[in-house]
Amino acid sequence: MHGGASAGWLLMVLCAVSGAYCLLRTRSGTPRERRTARSEALMGFGMAAMAVPAAVLSPPGWAWAVYAVLFGAAALRALRPALRGGHHLHHLIGSLAMVYMAVAMSPAVMGSGGGGHAGHGAAAGAGGIPVLTGALLVYYAFYVLGSAGRLLPGAAVTPVGGTGAVGRGPGGFGGGTDGRPELATACRLTMGIGMFAMLLTL
Repeated sequence: MHGGASAGWLLMVLCAVSGAYCLLRTRSGTPRERRTARSEALMGFGMAAMAVPAAVLSPPGWAWAVYAVLFGAAALRALRPALRGGHHLHHLIGSLAMVYMAVAMSPAVMGSGGGGHAGHGAAAGAGGIPVLTGALLVYYAFYVLGSAGRLLPGAAVTPVGGTGAVGRGPGGFGGGTDGRPELATACRLTMGIGMFAMLLTL
């Protein structure tokens, strides 16, 4: 990343921890909640892999094609549920953003001197489409602000009958109803910040 190897390591660790927690969430909850947790775990681990500093590991050219295919498949899987809105729409946007970054960071797009990677430094800054990158940055900025707002004291809404917090995320994305919704929201906030940071490198 532009901030150097230390920023890349920090982003990698945060995304990996978030992915690991999402993986743990797949062991409980409703089938829908487990599917959501699997999608978020894939996103977390994928972002962690992209954030590894290039000085430590420079991925081969074909790795970006693998990222694009993997998250393209995830986007197709999220397409039908996303028509109903909610958090599935966020998953669709996130998967498409990962495909976009994988294509933009690939050596074929950036040229032999670019070697795109989230940890590659200032050289990795010319592969994206400015308008699309800007739109994604705006989306993730609002998503991060919304997620942070849900973590503030008193942000949870108790429905009539007092049965617990309503599972609504920022912008109506749906926050999940697992036993520790605040941790799930914190993981989504972390990954939203990570996505915003990686988009800044394009």
